[in-house]
Amino acid sequence: MDWVTILLYAVLVMLGWMVIYSASLPLEETSIFDIGQIYGRQMLFIIFAIPLIIVVLSLDAKIYEKYSFIFYGLSILLLAGLFVAGKTIKGQTNWYSFGGFTLQPSEFAKTAVSLVLAKYLSDVQINLKNTNHQLIAFGIIGLPVLLIMMQPDAGSAMIFLSLVFVLYREGLPGWYLWTGAIAIALFLLALLVKPYFLIMCALMIITIHYFLTKRVHRNPILYTLVFIAIAGFVFSVDYVYENVLEPHQKDRIDVLFDKNVNQQAEGYNLNQSLIAIGSGGWFGKGYLEGTQTKGGFVPEQHTDYIFTTVGEEWGFAGALVVIALFITLLLRLIYLAERQKSKFSRTYGYCVVAILFTHFFVNIAMLIKLFPTIGVPLPFFSYGGSSLWAFTILLFIFIKLDANKVNEW
Repeated sequence: MDWVTILLYAVLVMLGWMVIYSASLPLEETSIFDIGQIYGRQMLFIIFAIPLIIVVLSLDAKIYEKYSFIFYGLSILLLAGLFVAGKTIKGQTNWYSFGGFTLQPSEFAKTAVSLVLAKYLSDVQINLKNTNHQLIAFGIIGLPVLLIMMQPDAGSAMIFLSLVFVLYREGLPGWYLWTGAIAIALFLLALLVKPYFLIMCALMIITIHYFLTKRVHRNPILYTLVFIAIAGFVFSVDYVYENVLEPHQKDRIDVLFDKNVNQQAEGYNLNQSLIAIGSGGWFGKGYLEGTQTKGGFVPEQHTDYIFTTVGEEWGFAGALVVIALFITLLLRLIYLAERQKSKFSRTYGYCVVAILFTHFFVNIAMLIKLFPTIGVPLPFFSYGGSSLWAFTILLFIFIKLDANKVNEW
């Protein structure tokens, strides 16, 4: 087994518990195993993660590939079952509740989708240059996304869309990524500047590209259709923003761009996050010494906003260390993925990287106002049994596949 990856996992989990302990420490000291406290329950989740790891590593690695479609089917049933037996929390029906215990199936579905996507793409007959094969791959990702969006939980759904990068690694034409990136950029720009200005800029860029392209590759009809598509998209942004997006989604975009934001209402969470992180300075206020943390100024600090405690108490230096640990883990996983002898293991490895990176990047970016606020936990740090166990299973399946690569000839 790759003990470097296991060590990085253990360090991140324990650092995460330390931060949760600080963010949820009551005035009166109690045992670290006090399940009446948030940090006590998180310690319990960490302890229960150990038998999960043992089970994952004990199973034959071939089981994950052989039964991937069964895992996928079960995850779809669990997601669909939420509409019948799910518990609604803060307007989202994405939890099962069993007494005092809750389970979020969308977290575990990420592993199931990764397994079945890797299984499908490992077929030697699959070529992602083929449109039919592309549609099936998109369908594998799209079905759980549709169910999660209906809950509604846009943050979790977005994580699944990151698997498009895995498809690109396995041969998906690059224009899909370029089209998506340009569409996102145009949508955001259309909210900031006048549509006619954007369209004029687009026309100029398309015209320059047309005359710089080799004459044999010029197709004026194609260029015209691209311009019409861009113009139509730009003019549709205002309608989508006003009539399609939910009020809370519009608020999050307004907060990002400082558009008529009430800092005591929709802008409160992000404003407090920036104050907490900024107040840490270079080296922080010291562990357990965060005044913003202790004062409870940052809402949901032990979950999606957990990194604000890192910024306040450990400062820029401590935050940099945590970020470096995540980047080291991601680079290690990319290295392991590239050395796999089977396409299934390699593809699954890249799925793990895509999911962990998107969680890591989006969570920290939204706290420092580089990304709209979305309910996405920071892997191994944010409080919650479902997220910790799901990330643990996701990662250790790949560790098992990597340990088994000797037998994959």
